[in-house]
Amino acid sequence: MNRDIVVVIVSWNVCALLERCLASLAPLDCRTIVVDNASADGSAAMVRQAFPAVELIEAGGNRGFAGGNNLALRRLLDEAAPPRAVLLLNPDTEVSAGQLPALWQALDAHPEVDVVGPQLRYADGSLQSSCRRLPQRLTYLWESTPLEQLWPGNPWARRYRMADADPQQPRAVEWLVGAALLVRFSAIVRAGLFDEGFALYSEELEWQRRLAAGGRGIWYLPSVVVTHHEGKSSEQAPARRRLLFRQSRLRDAAMQFGMPFAQVLRLALMSFSAAELGIEAAKWLAGHRRALRAARVHEHWDVLCGLARHRPTR
Repeated sequence: MNRDIVVVIVSWNVCALLERCLASLAPLDCRTIVVDNASADGSAAMVRQAFPAVELIEAGGNRGFAGGNNLALRRLLDEAAPPRAVLLLNPDTEVSAGQLPALWQALDAHPEVDVVGPQLRYADGSLQSSCRRLPQRLTYLWESTPLEQLWPGNPWARRYRMADADPQQPRAVEWLVGAALLVRFSAIVRAGLFDEGFALYSEELEWQRRLAAGGRGIWYLPSVVVTHHEGKSSEQAPARRRLLFRQSRLRDAAMQFGMPFAQVLRLALMSFSAAELGIEAAKWLAGHRRALRAARVHEHWDVLCGLARHRPTR
């Protein structure tokens, strides 16, 4: 297995978590590539000093998830003897002994499958939902908007997140959360690289659509468990995270349902941002935790302005 798989990790400003991730991989003795997206926390120096066998690519800027992974994948595509599979792994994950070999055995035993993903669990051991159905039009209107907060158990959310499926049963899925994905290298050659038009979020959804083209399989394997300290990079810039999420959703909506729908969705998302801004401003005027409310007013204003300037593309 050690020669068959290359692990690719794209990291930004999560030095301590990246160190734990790499330490968890050390017993596997697999080739590992870390792409550092211009971290300011000493991540690159830590990799060089603590893990000299790890290949380090310094991106020179924040290339995002798609651009960072593409740097590593292009390196592999240029090699005379590429691997049989690539494990795309978030830096805020930990892989315990035996988990990666089990993923590889499942992929190797089923040539009709091109992607295998594990069950994800938070650091406290609780389950993280990772199986997904493809989004419908209504999915874009509720996900990560005030509608989700008002009605979290709505039927569209349950369908999208496969709440009707037993998370302890292996199954074919339409796509998986991209924190840990083992992908057959021949499928990457066929489907192509990530679309770098997605700055952050939705890139793994769009990529898995292409990987699944022609009936190729994407499997969820809950017998393999990976710990995921979710969102630690994006937590550092909440307004930017929210804006990039909504912009990526607009791009994906335009690709799937056309520009007219994407323009309607953009207006809806702007309305949600304006409502969130108004609520926080009212709380600030009422004197409720003013420092917090002022920060949130600025965040929602930045998102609203960003959406107003944004024009969806396909």
